[in-house]
Amino acid sequence: MAIKLNKEESLFRNELIFTADAKAVNIDNTLVNLFMLLKHNGIRPKQRARSGGSTFIELDTLKKVFSKLEEEGSIKGFKDNPDAAELWMRSNLVNMVFRGNVDKEKISSLRPIHLESYRVRNAANTRDYNTADQVYLMLGANPTVKEDLKNFLMEGWDQTTNKINVGNGLDVDSLGLLHIIKNVKPGFLESNSTLNQINPILQKQAELFCDDVRRLLVYKRLIPRNVLIDYLKTITSFHLSLYIQKLVHFLPKMVESGNTDIADDWNIVLDATDNYESKVARLAADDAESLTNKIYDYVKSTFQVNAALRRLKLDKTNSENLTKALKILQEKPTDFEIYFETQWDNLYNSLEEEDKLLIEDMVKYEDTYFDRYIELILKARGTYQYRYHIQLIDNLSQKNNERGFMAQGRSRKHPRRFVLGTRLLETLVQILGLESKDNQFQTRSLSIEELVSNIRDRYGLVINGLNEERFADADLQTHLAFKENMEAFKMKLRQIGFYNDLSDAYILQRIRPRYELNAQ
Repeated sequence: MAIKLNKEESLFRNELIFTADAKAVNIDNTLVNLFMLLKHNGIRPKQRARSGGSTFIELDTLKKVFSKLEEEGSIKGFKDNPDAAELWMRSNLVNMVFRGNVDKEKISSLRPIHLESYRVRNAANTRDYNTADQVYLMLGANPTVKEDLKNFLMEGWDQTTNKINVGNGLDVDSLGLLHIIKNVKPGFLESNSTLNQINPILQKQAELFCDDVRRLLVYKRLIPRNVLIDYLKTITSFHLSLYIQKLVHFLPKMVESGNTDIADDWNIVLDATDNYESKVARLAADDAESLTNKIYDYVKSTFQVNAALRRLKLDKTNSENLTKALKILQEKPTDFEIYFETQWDNLYNSLEEEDKLLIEDMVKYEDTYFDRYIELILKARGTYQYRYHIQLIDNLSQKNNERGFMAQGRSRKHPRRFVLGTRLLETLVQILGLESKDNQFQTRSLSIEELVSNIRDRYGLVINGLNEERFADADLQTHLAFKENMEAFKMKLRQIGFYNDLSDAYILQRIRPRYELNAQ
């Protein structure tokens, strides 16, 4: 069935709700483009075409750069150790697509380990599908944290002179990256941007992300730079996933109530056992299934908001317009139906006769022209958005990766379920192992119960759900499931070196931070 939507009707992405397109997202590409937005204050500049020859950056191009640097005396040993140098570049300096495939692998960008990484990239292979815009908006919830992050990422580079500042004690990877870009002219054209006029629809979630970034930056003089960058990458992907999952849960409620002030009742069960057949795996899989079942309503709600904005003749560049759209969806003035009756007639009359009968049967239970119009758009675009939103959430949740909190087996018996990767757990422990005293942070030890409670209260991630209202009437199997989950959680903490129960004394069984920080 060919439903002829115009460009505005078929467009799903709404920056006022979520800036990203539903695509397969690579978090490294997100960070590279985020660094560009941070450098240019929310503007995504266009890359200027280079004059003459190919503009594509290859590994041989970087080899020539290092050879020239050695001739200038900036580095030494490159020509004497070509194999080791190439291995270092491939593993530590560049991101690649199709890595390991000799015929297809290509450089996408320099690794996002410094703010200037974005200056050397192949734009076609570094697409982030606007996820960086969403991270930038979330960082805008706390401008001080955004500026602190920018300053940390810029360390080792003097913006005034465009030269390396060796006094900062940078790691070898960052120095190598800066040597590559020091003679590269920016090559970007400024473009218009409206990001700075938009506030995140989930303001508290954005503030939580900023607080996590702030806490990680406290460690910047204790943790090796590459480790801290990896923590930042992990927490960024984690929060993007939390954000879109909460949107899927909350947006239909916002449309129904006519405002964005919705009580945060979102939570999910995590399976810490790494066992598809465990008792808690069923609970975690049920929550993952609930998420996928809600995506259709989220897609419908977004199309409803987009339609309301068109009715009001408002664009998607100012958060106040979203408030107006939600209000009109809830109140629906007298002339509301007249507009959408016209839109419905235009689409309906463009259909073939056979298709009209199918559509009439599909919308026969819809009372208003607005609802019929939205159902027609969903018929044309709903399946596509549903499928790719599942893919987007999988990628942002780092599915089947130790950095993430979602897993799925190859068999239908092992569906998607929420889990807890060890690298994500390590990052969360580093964050939650800090306490603030007199506006200064210091590390502290935690009991298992404190950590589990903090993860639940802060992020909505349930490891022991016996105190949850929805499990108030839990049966014996559910009690055993959470007991098993707690034991597996302790084992994970032992694996990453945070927990040693060397004594039978309960008071001595504490989670101790890997890097100790005392308030000055």
